Amino acid sequence: MLTIRTAHASDLDAVTEIEAACFPAAEAASRSSMAARLAAFPDHFYIAEQDGQAIGFVNGSVGDSEVIEDEMYENAALHRPDGAWQMVFGLDVLPTYRRTGVARALMHRLIDDARAQGRTGVVLTCKEHLIGFYEQFGFVCGGPSASVHGGAVWYDMRLTF
Repeated sequence: MLTIRTAHASDLDAVTEIEAACFPAAEAASRSSMAARLAAFPDHFYIAEQDGQAIGFVNGSVGDSEVIEDEMYENAALHRPDGAWQMVFGLDVLPTYRRTGVARALMHRLIDDARAQGRTGVVLTCKEHLIGFYEQFGFVCGGPSASVHGGAVWYDMRLTF
């Protein structure tokens, strides 16, 4: 049975392993970055579990910027609990659990919580092949992002409530 819960510091090993399985080394968040995120915004870091095992997660800070800037990925201190926008820094699902609804469930949880918290909306960056996935939730593509994170080409996506 799939469950989604907020993260704890004790999830550090699991989320670091999942991140490494989901992103190339240049794009993956480091263990220290994950630890900082877990400490700064655990209520905005959701873990998907199948039979008690972590199989995916979504995380991001909150702020007032309508786009994600590269420094936000590494500086958890930029988190502003009263900010207008929920950011998504990563949506990770272990390869063996992809295309089973886990990513969709994680996104629904994050979006529902952001809406309940009175946020203006949710922002993220994604690669071109994922634009359609996020559009299914109501995100609108704002075109290529200024982000150069990991040397990849990213697109700004925004969901406004």
